Amino acid sequence: MRQAALSEALSGFDAVARIWRRRDVFAIVACAVLGLAIAALVLLPVRYLATASVIIAEQEPGANTSAAWAQKIGDPADMESQLLVIRSPRLLRQIMSSPGVVDAVVGECERGRLMGSTDACQRLRTDSGAFIDHVDGRFSVASAGRSRVINISYQSGSPEVAKTLANALTQAFLEDQRTEGANSREVATSWLWQELKQLDQQLRESDEKIQKFRRTKGLMRGANAPISSERLTSIGQQLSQAEAARAEAAARLQEIKSEQERGPTDAPSVLQSRTIADLKQQLTTVSAQLASAAGVLGPKHPSILALTREQAIIQQRLVEEMQSIAASAQKTFDANNALVNSLKKQMDTAKAEAGSATLDEASIESMVRDTEIKRQQYAELYKKASELETERRVLRGSTRLVSLAELPSKPFFPKKIPFLAAGLTLALIFGAGAALLADQLGSRVIEPPVPAAPDASAQPTDAPDVAEAPTIVPDLAEPGIAPPEMTTTTSAASPERRSHLPSVADVSILACLPRLKSLRQMSALGAILQGHQPLAIPHVLRLASEDTDFQHTLHDLVHELGLQQSARPHRIVVTSPDAGDGKTTTACALAEHLAAAGRRVLLVECDIAHARFAEVMALPPSRGWLGALEHGTALHEAVLRTEHPCLDVLPAGAANGPVGDILDAISLDVLLSGLDGYDAVIVDTPLPSQRDDFLAGTDWVIVCVRSDRSLIEPAVATVNKSRALGAIDVGIVVTMTEAEQHATTAPQTTPAPAFAGVG
Repeated sequence: MRQAALSEALSGFDAVARIWRRRDVFAIVACAVLGLAIAALVLLPVRYLATASVIIAEQEPGANTSAAWAQKIGDPADMESQLLVIRSPRLLRQIMSSPGVVDAVVGECERGRLMGSTDACQRLRTDSGAFIDHVDGRFSVASAGRSRVINISYQSGSPEVAKTLANALTQAFLEDQRTEGANSREVATSWLWQELKQLDQQLRESDEKIQKFRRTKGLMRGANAPISSERLTSIGQQLSQAEAARAEAAARLQEIKSEQERGPTDAPSVLQSRTIADLKQQLTTVSAQLASAAGVLGPKHPSILALTREQAIIQQRLVEEMQSIAASAQKTFDANNALVNSLKKQMDTAKAEAGSATLDEASIESMVRDTEIKRQQYAELYKKASELETERRVLRGSTRLVSLAELPSKPFFPKKIPFLAAGLTLALIFGAGAALLADQLGSRVIEPPVPAAPDASAQPTDAPDVAEAPTIVPDLAEPGIAPPEMTTTTSAASPERRSHLPSVADVSILACLPRLKSLRQMSALGAILQGHQPLAIPHVLRLASEDTDFQHTLHDLVHELGLQQSARPHRIVVTSPDAGDGKTTTACALAEHLAAAGRRVLLVECDIAHARFAEVMALPPSRGWLGALEHGTALHEAVLRTEHPCLDVLPAGAANGPVGDILDAISLDVLLSGLDGYDAVIVDTPLPSQRDDFLAGTDWVIVCVRSDRSLIEPAVATVNKSRALGAIDVGIVVTMTEAEQHATTAPQTTPAPAFAGVG
């Protein structure tokens, strides 16, 4: 199934040639369709579209976002409901009362009636049903994408009427939303104010009762609790802070005393003093100066004595400062200790006073609790009532205006550019269809003449000189069998170019490519192993670019192919009898050699069973020409660039389904028809088994044969098969020849006369 689809896609390349053969039919039909489109553009009545926009489910000012409102925002069901409300007959009847709407609709109706009575149009002024039927089909109400914006449009032959009707329906919808929201809020606000009055009266009575009880019991309240409780709390906080300060002072004093044995300067509290740090820095500086001077001056030198005195003074100041710190720590501890003792006495007194007031406070706790609940309820209701009152006064509804309709200056239908583009597209489609149909019908009526078979008896039995040999076309009726009398190729210009080369089955050996060995053989054992282990293709190509003999041989091959003498594009097919004959390596090396010489080269991979171009050329992932044919895209989009600016690659890629014998369904001439702009197109491909025009249009077919093959029959069969598939010029390239074989320019496995006898 997949193979049939690919074959059908490939056959599309022939459609262009078929349309060109029937270009007169194509031109007549395309011009007729395009003329009809232009006539329709001129004759169709012009329609104008005016559009106004509103946004729905938008949170109103002053309202808190509730769960119901959040669910409403962006709800598709709410959007559909609003669309139905706008299109409802109730709103359409309301717009009849808008100024100028009925007159505009009646005038539109009368202009639309070129002939006949206008009584039906005048009936629109009084009959609301007829009015709705007239304008309903011209209104268009839809949401703008996935947003909450609704577009309200009206289509008319008059731009003024379109603008008037669109704005009238928009204003009616906004006013309806505002009115509906204001009525519900007014009812809710009245009930809330009545409830607030009752709660206010209850709160006043409760507060008066509580205050009377406090005055009777002598209870006074502070900011958050009774005064006795707040006093107890305050004393407790001060006591905690004083005890913490005393503990800190005690720890600091104990630290200073415990460090006296090893020197108070090591205590952390002493080290925190900025004065101690400065004195120690001065002492360090003076000590360093004294040590430096002592190495140069004597002990009695004035400088030494001055530095010694300065050092002693600094040390004395250090001792005095550390004693001052110790005395300060002792005073701090004593002060904090006295404060703790005083606060403890106050704490005991406050506890006694708070204990006596606890019973009285417990008795009024229930009354305070009830009052606080009512007060909180009062605050919430008052806040809600205020919000509803504010919303009722400034209400604009959950729907607000985005923009009113403007006077349309350009017609909505028909639009010239899209209309002409559609007409041109239809013209091309109908023209191409008519041309293909005419070509198909013509091919059924006119049968092509059958060419006469060549007279084999007219050919001489003895092979003449190569330069004087006539051109011989192989018989395609029996593929795979070449005439034994052929002694030269069919190109008239090529015998002069290849007359000095040996031949195999009347096919010239174009070149003998030497075997490549690694350039980094470190030992004799490595050289022996290298000769028996195949090299990877990327490694071979690197060695080929560095091998002088290999490059000279490629240069001679280019000369034999005639690529240097001709400036026209060449198509070269590289094939082989069996796998491993160096077909892919030869194609890649030849392509790189031509690209290095500045020729634009396209390397095409048709060996689907052994696709290696992506690995060899380090190409990015690509669908290749198989994927392009499967998806119906142009083949030039599958061409990949390489590191060399003159070398492009068209890999085979992969299809989603099985490709089967795809080569039996295509011809290289059709496949490569759209790939222009190259000096040489080199195709790496095996030969299909059936397609008799697979190689039609190719300039050269190169058959790669390994030098160590003991049999020449596969090579001869490949040559004959190439001719049967449409090849004109066929040549042999012997690969992997040894040094002595390469020097003789011919393989040594079988003599050339024996090869010729096989044909």
